[in-house]
Amino acid sequence: MLPSFETERLWVRPRTMADFDACLAMDRDPAVTRFIPGLWNDPVKHEAFLRERIETSLGDGLGYWSIFPKEQPDQFLGWILLIPYDGVGPEVEIGWRLNQSAWGNGFALEAARPIVEHAFHTAGLERIVADIDPGNLSSQRVAERIGMKHIGDSKHGDDPCKCYVMTKADLGEMVSRNS
Repeated sequence: MLPSFETERLWVRPRTMADFDACLAMDRDPAVTRFIPGLWNDPVKHEAFLRERIETSLGDGLGYWSIFPKEQPDQFLGWILLIPYDGVGPEVEIGWRLNQSAWGNGFALEAARPIVEHAFHTAGLERIVADIDPGNLSSQRVAERIGMKHIGDSKHGDDPCKCYVMTKADLGEMVSRNS
């Protein structure tokens, strides 16, 4: 079972089938999925993919968390993930997706911080990665602000991406600098 987290403004809890419709609605917004290749236009495949991701165990301490504002705990803002890269590994990736209404409020950064701590201190990971579309400047800023380092450009499948990495040592350096 994944832990839940509380931040100053957010509840971050394991994603469940209760979040299914809200996740589908978010993914069907072309602005939200603009930088993310996927099955968004094929309802049958999209729903099957989402159902599998919610119902399948992705490993100890790994999975998806749904994000809700404390002041409106029934309002789905989006989700954050810590899963085997592309669902198979061996690397573990961190990622986030938020509804347009949640953009620009710092929610992705606020939700990502406890997940990073969890990755290194609870799940026992030594490193996490993220591939981000070169045009997705907001996600690149979130990655950098949580302490990830841009290590170069590559391709994720056929799509160009900027590759980010963070190690447990990077987290220690970040904590030392902020103390």
